[in-house]
Amino acid sequence: MGNSIARSAVAEFFGTFWLVFGGCGAAVLAAAFPELGIGFLGVAFAFGLTVLTMAYAVGHISGGHFNPAVTVGLWAAGRCPTKNVIPYIIAQVIAAIAAAAVLYAIASGKAGWVPGGFASNGFGELSPGKYSLAACLLIEVLLTFFFLFIIIGTTSKGAAVGFAGIPIGLALVLIHLISIPVTNTSVNPARSTGPALFAGGEFVSQLWLFWLAPIVGALIAGFVARWLYEPAEG
Repeated sequence: MGNSIARSAVAEFFGTFWLVFGGCGAAVLAAAFPELGIGFLGVAFAFGLTVLTMAYAVGHISGGHFNPAVTVGLWAAGRCPTKNVIPYIIAQVIAAIAAAAVLYAIASGKAGWVPGGFASNGFGELSPGKYSLAACLLIEVLLTFFFLFIIIGTTSKGAAVGFAGIPIGLALVLIHLISIPVTNTSVNPARSTGPALFAGGEFVSQLWLFWLAPIVGALIAGFVARWLYEPAEG
């Protein structure tokens, strides 16, 4: 692994760590805090703010993916070199697990704390609103598609320079506002993996959906956007 890829992978580690710790941390520690809980709206903004802040902190080093689906989608769009795909995904998954471990250590410091779902994603009985497998699959594919579509569009030639982190972060807020009741919102296989490993049991057995659906949505977006924006970038 060359030095530039190593530096980029480290940037992806920190960005993904912040996303999982900040977003899932808001859900686990603050969402239902007695009387002053931040609720769904607060958690949605927490996820969006993690991406917004890290896009500007390390986006110029690695591209600011922080998500295996984003890496795969940008690869499909011709925006990510093939050599970066595996190192990025490895860094993202390790970061998500590390962030979940730190969050677990902090959360378990409260007397009587019960981990429950630990901000994990799920379908059927593990869906916050008990939505079916088909419904959860559809919403994750669709929302990841639009997330990638927004990422690619706002970073394309002709788009406002230097501002992409804002619509990308806000897009993630919107995505969470739509889908927290359905799947607890994944659109990010790494984000799903970290908490699920600590929630254990059925959450781990359902992880496949939160790898499959986001990657399918991202691939479709990548190929569509490659065609749509190619004339502007030719």
